Amino acid sequence: MISVVNDTIKKKKRIAILGSTGSIGTQALEVIDAQPDLYEVYALTANNQAELLASQARHFLPEVVAIANEEKYAYLKEALSDLPVKVYAGNDAIAQLVEAEPIDMVLTAMVGYAGLRPTISAIRAGKAIALANKETLVVAGELIDRLARQYHTPILPVDSEHSAIFQCLVGEWDNPVEKLILTASGGPFRAYTADQLRTVTKEQALKHPNWTMGAKITIDSASMMNKGFEVMEAKWLFGVPPERIEVLVHPQSIVHSMVQFEDGSVKAQLGLPDMRLPIQYALSYPNRVHSSFERADFAKLGCLTFERPDTERFRNLALAYEAMRRGGNMPCVVNAANEVAVAAFLRDAVSFLGMSDMIADTMGRASFISSPTYDDYVATDAEARRIAHEFIAKQ
Repeated sequence: MISVVNDTIKKKKRIAILGSTGSIGTQALEVIDAQPDLYEVYALTANNQAELLASQARHFLPEVVAIANEEKYAYLKEALSDLPVKVYAGNDAIAQLVEAEPIDMVLTAMVGYAGLRPTISAIRAGKAIALANKETLVVAGELIDRLARQYHTPILPVDSEHSAIFQCLVGEWDNPVEKLILTASGGPFRAYTADQLRTVTKEQALKHPNWTMGAKITIDSASMMNKGFEVMEAKWLFGVPPERIEVLVHPQSIVHSMVQFEDGSVKAQLGLPDMRLPIQYALSYPNRVHSSFERADFAKLGCLTFERPDTERFRNLALAYEAMRRGGNMPCVVNAANEVAVAAFLRDAVSFLGMSDMIADTMGRASFISSPTYDDYVATDAEARRIAHEFIAKQ
């Protein structure tokens, strides 16, 4: 799926950031702010955080901003009334603004299923995609792959693991890959027993040992569903079947992922856990540009260790592989059930291990469609969420 962009940077790259108030979005703006000669913000969008979006708009003066929550439109419009910034609201507006002719790249940093529709719109408009919304490929990888090929749209990964694989593959396009190795920190509960996992709290789960991320992805990391989603992403991004994608727990989060080639050689991309690095690489590719990010001092890092994940304690990873094996709309079912499960866990409506029970129950009850269309994905998402909410109601 990934296309090579050969152009060197000759002018400012005009960027639309979908989800600018989230963890990835705010860090992307830090990258852009540090390289004003290379990047220009054309559009910013957010879901609910109108005040932060207004503050970002005042600093970066984009052409357009949009807020998904239409109830926040009046506030945002008034807050920016003295600036020449167009203000819109609603999901339709977000899906349409990415088609604007001046935009060179769309950074999709929205959380969850909501990122699918605007990503499809951007692909059809021929915009380069910097993909941070993993659910887009989890839910509809086959559709996105087909559209990216049809519209010759480059998709550049922003997730640290997929960026690492991409960097390892640069210059190796014609060399057969034996397997991809995705690393995982193991999250805060890597050493917990099954009994200990039964009583963990959301406060514990939100304390990731290495990365600073939003609440949803932090919980996904703790449950290892995030790694299952990343395996799904890797399948579509790099054209490698799931049985040749291995997950290894690497608590230090220094080796971001690896590629093993058919001659037995392994290439890895290493660095400190800082999401600004893969964000900048996606924005500037194929160039590497100077940054002030902290450098890894290997003399001080100590031992780097690796171990296999325990899919009995962390069932979500096994459920993700099962969804890939079944194919069709089953990854969409898993994503929808997981979004409901995480939201329920964060409001104390389901236990940490109960999230896996909810996802498995939804997988067993949802309608299976072997070759889904976009409309099928929409219907599947709605059905899976309804089933997941029914599970909560029975608790």
